[in-house]
Amino acid sequence: MPNQVDKVDFFFDPMCPWAYQTSLWIREVRRLTGLEINWRFFSLEEVNRPEGKPHPWERPLAYGWSPLRVAARLRRRDMALCDAWYAVCGKALHTDGRKPHDPAVAKELLESIGASADDWDQALADESTHDDVKADHFYVINELAGFGVPIVLFPAEGSRSEKAVFGPVVVPAPMGDQAIALWDLTVAYTRVDGLYEIKTPKTPADLEFIGKAFTPYLQARDWQSIQNPAP
Repeated sequence: MPNQVDKVDFFFDPMCPWAYQTSLWIREVRRLTGLEINWRFFSLEEVNRPEGKPHPWERPLAYGWSPLRVAARLRRRDMALCDAWYAVCGKALHTDGRKPHDPAVAKELLESIGASADDWDQALADESTHDDVKADHFYVINELAGFGVPIVLFPAEGSRSEKAVFGPVVVPAPMGDQAIALWDLTVAYTRVDGLYEIKTPKTPADLEFIGKAFTPYLQARDWQSIQNPAP
């Protein structure tokens, strides 16, 4: 079936190394096809929050939530700025081993995309940026039964309602013809009723490769990984 999808929503948390790899892929698809990407938010800190611990919006600084609040401020101004912010945050953490949740690093990154260093402080001073992140996060939880990222939300097509896809989970991000092959596969996946999962088991060699690919992230993160099982 011809690929006629021209717009998707992409839910991300800048903390997630898997979402970052998938974002590199979806950007490559955009480059090759003109796909429009609507960037939206999800919080791993909230979904994996231990019972009794503060919600990320109850903390003055949170590893993923605070950069998402900045993304919310930038998205209000221009989706392209939100796009660029996620790109530089992702590269900083997942490629360069830097900490985009550190205010000094974040302000440098903001200036690098043509925003203002003050956007960091202003986003965190604006309580309504919490609302923007919460709205996207709880939409995923309550309407899409989401449990993590990346999530790509495909628009309604004909008589079909919108379809959320967890993934594709891939490392490294495919480029060129491989990116289009995965895109075509993902679009086809959304068109099969009753299909919920296709998964490749990870061998010890796969896990070693993934660990090496995620080394910058593992060295730069300031949080403990907590993975609640998916339903």
